[in-house]
Amino acid sequence: MLTLASKLKQGEDLKGSQTSVSTSDSTRRFSVRGKLLVTEVGYYQGGKFQFEIEVPDAYNMVPPKVKCLTKIWHPNITETGEICLSLLREHSPDGTGWAPTRTLKDVVWGLNSLFTQLLNFYDPMNKY
Repeated sequence: MLTLASKLKQGEDLKGSQTSVSTSDSTRRFSVRGKLLVTEVGYYQGGKFQFEIEVPDAYNMVPPKVKCLTKIWHPNITETGEICLSLLREHSPDGTGWAPTRTLKDVVWGLNSLFTQLLNFYDPMNKY
């Protein structure tokens, strides 16, 4: 099994992002800072968003916890930064939830797709 450090190293090719790592008793926390670039189309064009990703000791068996630190209105991000993304669910009814084969890179791509492909105003988490 790969260590957390090697998994983070695999994700270093995320262009324009920086990571910082701090440890605690039960989780490892790192932030994708700087640029999570959004394509030049849609409601969020040119936006830069900061997320905090907490990686628990049981990772890959359980998903990381992700929070949006940038204040934003988005139908799938609450005012407190909670994110509704099936990839981050341990048990997803649509079968697209977390699996041990997923990586942190998948999480970042999923977050990016929230701003480009997965906008669903008809089934929002944040209704206002």
